[in-house]
Amino acid sequence: MNLPPLPAVGGETPGRSIVDLIAQQHRELLGLTDRLAEAPDDPDVASVLVATLSRHLCAEEQYLYPAIRTAVPGGEQIADRELAEDQAILERLRDLERTGSGRGDLAEAVRRHVAADAEELLPLLEQMVPAEDLVRLGNRFATAEEAAPTRPHPATPSTPPWNKVVDPIVGVADKFRDVISSRTTYVSDL
Repeated sequence: MNLPPLPAVGGETPGRSIVDLIAQQHRELLGLTDRLAEAPDDPDVASVLVATLSRHLCAEEQYLYPAIRTAVPGGEQIADRELAEDQAILERLRDLERTGSGRGDLAEAVRRHVAADAEELLPLLEQMVPAEDLVRLGNRFATAEEAAPTRPHPATPSTPPWNKVVDPIVGVADKFRDVISSRTTYVSDL
């Protein structure tokens, strides 16, 4: 299991910035949408995309958007807009998982999500939050992502504190289902 490093005693917090983690994940998500377009009948690629994007959105809801709300002027509106778009993505993911439909719409929604974060959210966060705090957020983000559900659950809470309580519980149930069904959920397993 990938867990963030423990904090250093009397020094700089080890780990990666939330901005770096999200940027890396965005590249991975774009690569997965491209792979799905190239191999639309590959159930493993679709499963990995659903799982990776579900975990990613969950972790953003737990740590990125609350940080935007707190640190960025006008952050409430920005976070609310992004949460609404994430909700639409989760519904598209659910459709993909259930019926295999909506690949093109999902790919476009992922591109919009990545662009919005890269062009607006992440630069604002870097401007307004000290580097040490960005690393702390990155450590929490990585932990939340590992505990997050691997399937879309648009009906679960999307804001703290309830999402931080519900998501890990739903994540355990999803991971149990994944093991039972031998479902592929990580890019490294493709």
